[in-house]
Amino acid sequence: MTMDALVILAVICTALAVATGVWLVWTGIDPVRRGAQANLRRGGVTLVAASSGQPTIERTVSLSALAKRLTPALVLRVLDRQHTLAGRPAAWTLEKLLTLKLLWLVTALVVNVLIALSSPPPVIALMSLGVSVVGYFLPELLLNSEGTKRNQQIELELADTLDQMTIAVEAGLGFDSAMARAAQNGKGPLANELVRTLQDIQMGNSRRQAFEALTVRTTVVDLRRFVRAVIQADAYGVSIATVLRTQADEMRLKRRQRAEEKAQKIPVKVLAPLMLFILPVIFIVVMGPAAINIVDSFSGM
Repeated sequence: MTMDALVILAVICTALAVATGVWLVWTGIDPVRRGAQANLRRGGVTLVAASSGQPTIERTVSLSALAKRLTPALVLRVLDRQHTLAGRPAAWTLEKLLTLKLLWLVTALVVNVLIALSSPPPVIALMSLGVSVVGYFLPELLLNSEGTKRNQQIELELADTLDQMTIAVEAGLGFDSAMARAAQNGKGPLANELVRTLQDIQMGNSRRQAFEALTVRTTVVDLRRFVRAVIQADAYGVSIATVLRTQADEMRLKRRQRAEEKAQKIPVKVLAPLMLFILPVIFIVVMGPAAINIVDSFSGM
């Protein structure tokens, strides 16, 4: 390895270490969290740091506002959409993600400039550029993965939740009370979304508006179909118990069909590892001794 390659590797490692340190400091010493905790202990309503008397939250807001202004509108919309589908995790707010993206952009720009000035091989330059691009869009990728897992959990929980709501409605509870009972008994993302919908209704939104907002926060097709059925039943005066029973039966049938579909895909998924790893070993074990004997017989002639 040449000296230039060693210098480039040292620069990349230093930049990654600096970025990791900034990330750890930012997550460990969060000004927003510290200000909120101080307000809770003090009982006040102003977001002012008690130690220095300086508006810590104002500095954080200004930094996040700067990151928001510098982020392209398309990237901002995609990140906000992915953040919504991921359930808007409290530990990773949109402002924090934008700030981290800005810090990464500055760090990656400095590293790439230093690498370019050292006249590296094209492979090193392309690797550095690729790492910079992937690191910049890493929050979107992680949020997309989290949103996919969340939608899968909602699909699994939907049938059982509808069964609970059907039993509660047939027992004499109203639809909102049955939904509150199902949300209280549940612990997954679907229960959180039902609680959020009930809160929207309590804040003065109509049932239609609250359920339409629910469809915006998730992309589960079955949940959207259930929401449309509830909205139509509310509009045309159809018995909600009948709608819930029909939707619950349909969701159980679809869940069973999805399980059968996954079971039928297993032989196809097993075929590639079987051809690449298992069959060659079997051929070596079976044909190996015969090939050795053939070689020995020809060499002895």
